[in-house]
Amino acid sequence: MSLIPGLFPSPLRYPGGKGKIAPYIKSLLLDNDLIGIDYGEPYAGGASVALSLLYEDYADTIHINDLNRGVYSFWRSALENTDELCGMILDTPLTMDEWHIQRDISRTANSSTMSLGFATFYMNRTNRSGIIGGGVVGGKSQSGYWKLDARFNRDDLVQRVQKVGRHSSRIALTNLDAVDFLKSWSGKGLSSGSFIYLDPPYFVKGRGLYDNYYDPQDHAAVAKVVGSLSCPWLVSYDAAAEIVELYGKYPSIRYSLRYSAAERGQGSEIMVFSPELLIPSELPNSVRNPDVLNRRKSRELASVL
Repeated sequence: MSLIPGLFPSPLRYPGGKGKIAPYIKSLLLDNDLIGIDYGEPYAGGASVALSLLYEDYADTIHINDLNRGVYSFWRSALENTDELCGMILDTPLTMDEWHIQRDISRTANSSTMSLGFATFYMNRTNRSGIIGGGVVGGKSQSGYWKLDARFNRDDLVQRVQKVGRHSSRIALTNLDAVDFLKSWSGKGLSSGSFIYLDPPYFVKGRGLYDNYYDPQDHAAVAKVVGSLSCPWLVSYDAAAEIVELYGKYPSIRYSLRYSAAERGQGSEIMVFSPELLIPSELPNSVRNPDVLNRRKSRELASVL
């Protein structure tokens, strides 16, 4: 079993680059004897971490949730109508005329699940940084160096969607508010042998990156329900002073994560752990960066499995 079989398990692009911390989460699960758990993500988005854990059998089942109807519709289409979705990926023109058509569908409240799911996917793959409202790659004049098809490798994307379809029996999908998803976790009998990873909208830049951005009271509500969870959890955030205060009583580390959403650079982030978790020690205290799990350690972890 390889720890890094494919860099991009998800068909979707998503702001923040959280797929990069998957090796660190694998290390966390190993160190805490949590292999084979039910794994939940209330803010699934591209679900890169969830899919990586599923494909390598760190998790038996993943529970992915997203309140955004377009994102939910994409995942539902990938799980329930895999072949039809793949056909649309292969056959739909990559032109500005089509981009306008798909943009209109993505904005239509009564679009069918399949139509909305594909339109969301189309905009995600053709817009800057995968942001639905971020503007098309290359600009509407398509005069830039990169064109709208730069991130739309049809064959590769079909393979990713087909892989999702093959694992559909191990993927549970919901369309809930994150707080409701978390409250339902124990009610479904999943607290024993389970783990939750939360990646809420950024506190500072969330309004520009996400449709369902949060106000301060929303962040506080999430922190409150996280504190009541009976299963192990991990939360990652931008390291805003307000977030540091909300989660101040829990173990945490600071790190930098390279990302390309909105602007290039390194973001200062915080990772917060439920009190019972053993924090992996393979990274030196001077670095403590989940984004730089080295290849030697990856091979060591793979040999354990």
